Amino acid sequence: MSFVLSSLSAYTKQNIKPLLTSAVFGAKTQELIKSAGILIPGVKSSTAIPLLDTDAPFQLDNQCAFEPSGNTTITQRTITVGRIKIEERLCPKDLEVYFTQEALKAGSTYENFGNADWQSVYLAKRNARIASQLETALWQGDTTLANINLKQFDGLSKQIVAGSPIDANVSGFTGVATITTITASNVIAATEGIYKAIPVAVLQKGDVKIFVGNDWYRLLIMAYRALNLFSYNPQDATAQSFILPATNIEIMAVNGLNGTGDAFAISMANMVMAVDLSAEEENYDMWWSRDNNDVRFRVAFKMGVNVAFTTECVKFIAAI
Repeated sequence: MSFVLSSLSAYTKQNIKPLLTSAVFGAKTQELIKSAGILIPGVKSSTAIPLLDTDAPFQLDNQCAFEPSGNTTITQRTITVGRIKIEERLCPKDLEVYFTQEALKAGSTYENFGNADWQSVYLAKRNARIASQLETALWQGDTTLANINLKQFDGLSKQIVAGSPIDANVSGFTGVATITTITASNVIAATEGIYKAIPVAVLQKGDVKIFVGNDWYRLLIMAYRALNLFSYNPQDATAQSFILPATNIEIMAVNGLNGTGDAFAISMANMVMAVDLSAEEENYDMWWSRDNNDVRFRVAFKMGVNVAFTTECVKFIAAI
């Protein structure tokens, strides 16, 4: 809620530029759903995903009589969005006794946050932090948890597992007994087991991805390299996905599954995200409060996620 400066010593002249920030990662899953999944805007609390299914039984002959048969079924799944707010109070005067005084303009009244470089670094870091927390929540969110960043809405993992997905962590798909922990020796069997478990009808959609954490992804890349298959571009230093050898399925590394040992195969068209306003989490207010003599930051947004059909998803639940 304010500056934490306890680790700094009193001022000795130093350069304020560049002010380095620690590494954070973006909300990759959010961007994937926005670009290839289903985005529902204008949601204030919850919304229904309408689902329609129909059968078309053939009849034995083409008689003049009208003989109706079959059924069309309409069901729904619900997305409940989390209503999230982030606020911070910053007192520029706290910066005066440290090297950070270089960021302040001349004079004793600070109607802004200081120079443009400082402000841009602060805002970029804050936006990136929000994105990284959303990425984890989109997969690991659970409203029953105590963790304030994860309890805002239920994530994809909870919603899929609570439904009726296909379980790939069985010997019929992996060829081995139930895998409790993903290791270098079983990561290929686990990943290929997920592929084998994907229903043919889902495969034919052409947009299925196998989502894994970056820890799983690294193990998999190293395991395939050890087999000398090289079914990825070793020159692409930024690659976070590759096509599973001899298939058309993309293995997608997402930070939201890091540390879980869980993986999911999902059609992108099956993934749904609800928001009130698209990219609302990037729209912030930052202002000088003359009444309180400080700088204030606020961002508020709504977000929730689900899949339309859990029966078309494949889960692999383990540890890593």
